[in-house]
Parts: sequence; structure tokens; C-alpha cells
Amino acid sequence: MTNPWIVGILLNTVLLSLVWFAPKKLLTPAGILNAGLLGVIVWGTLGWQGYVVVAFYFLVGSAVTYIGMKEKEAAGIAEKRSGARGPENVWGSALTAAICALATLFIPPTARALAILGYVASFSTKLSDTTASEVGKAYGKRTFLITTLQPVARGTEGAVSLEGTIAGIVGSGAIAVLALAIRLIAPWDILCCLLAAFVATNLESVIGATLQAKFDWLTNEVVNIINTAIGAAVAIALRLALISLNLYT
Repeated sequence: MTNPWIVGILLNTVLLSLVWFAPKKLLTPAGILNAGLLGVIVWGTLGWQGYVVVAFYFLVGSAVTYIGMKEKEAAGIAEKRSGARGPENVWGSALTAAICALATLFIPPTARALAILGYVASFSTKLSDTTASEVGKAYGKRTFLITTLQPVARGTEGAVSLEGTIAGIVGSGAIAVLALAIRLIAPWDILCCLLAAFVATNLESVIGATLQAKFDWLTNEVVNIINTAIGAAVAIALRLALISLNLYT
């Protein structure tokens, strides 16, 4: 049997070489190297199924960043570097997932499914956050500060909109359904991912509205790590709760 780590290295070398020479820069040079490391970790631990999930997140997350880009750039609320991801973006989005993936190598087999759920839920949460933010900034007709429900300008930290919220639910559900289709998670886990992503994404908005401006170290990337960690933890807690109630099958 071929060593999965060698396959991961070869596959990521080929795919990221294509990204390097692509006319549309989705990653910075440093971002490509860090994405390659992440890809090797994922393939080495979770194989093609885990890789499909992270690739789906990257492609869809990058695509929604470009929604209404001209308008967002004109308003000064677009992602920096016209959406090209750097290493800080890679690990802000995927550090929790990488930890969950690596954990599968060291924890008992009976707990492996929980780590895999945490992996999927972290990306489900991050795609929810990304789609909610980008769609809200582009198409949100009325945006409110989550802590006070007072109207605020689009792009304000902690702002939410109906359009963005719906998009976030669709985004989180898309990854969960994909993970189910490739047999990475079980049917009940879709509900766990949806609820976890909704809770985590709204808590991130609360953090953005109340704490982020007060602490220099609380960058968007750090908040993303907190967001995905909450999503993974809530999903795992929900599955354990369902198991304790004999509802999980």
C-alpha cells in the first residue's frame, strides 16, 4: 500500500504548482507553501475524504470572497490583497482542523469519529463565517450590530444581516452534506455541524463587536481560530449529548 504521506506530498506539489502559475492569484507565495503543509497533514491523516473537504472549503471560500468585489473595494471593506490568502489566512481558517486531523493519529479508535467531526465542523463553521460575511457585505440590505441590534454600515465588525445569515447556513450545510456524501460523518452529524456553525459564527460576531477593537493581538486570524475551535467543540458536545440521550444512530 502506498504511504499516504508520500501521496500527500506528491499531490500537493502538483496541485499547488498549478495554483502558483494560475493567472488569478488565490494564494500568496507564502500562502501556497503553508497550504501545501496543511494539505499534506490532511491527506496523511484523513486521506482523500479529508482532502475533499478542505479543497471544497478553499474553492468555495475563495469564490465567495470575489462576490461584489468592486463594490466592496470601493467601500473599503474588501479582503486585503484582492482576496489572495496568505499563511495567516491559511492557519486562521484551518489550525483547528489540522489539530483535529493530527489528533486522529494519537487518540483511541473509539474517539476518532469525534475528532473527524471536529475537523468537518471547523470547516463548516469557517465557510459559514466566510459566506455570511462576504454575502452580507455585498448584498446585505440592512445590517445590525449583533449586540445592540442597532443599524450599522456594512462591513462593521460584529454586524449581521438576514442575507448573510442565510448564506452562512447554506455554506455550513454544504460542507456537512459533502462530508456525509463521502462517508466522513454520519447523518446526525449534519445537524451537529449546522447548529455548531450557527452558534460559533454568531459568537464570533459578538467578539468582533465587543472585544476585537480593544486588543491588538485579537486579529481577524486569531478570531477565526477561536471561531473554528468553538464550532468544533460545540459539534462534538452535541454528538456526545445525542449519544447520552440514545438519539444518535
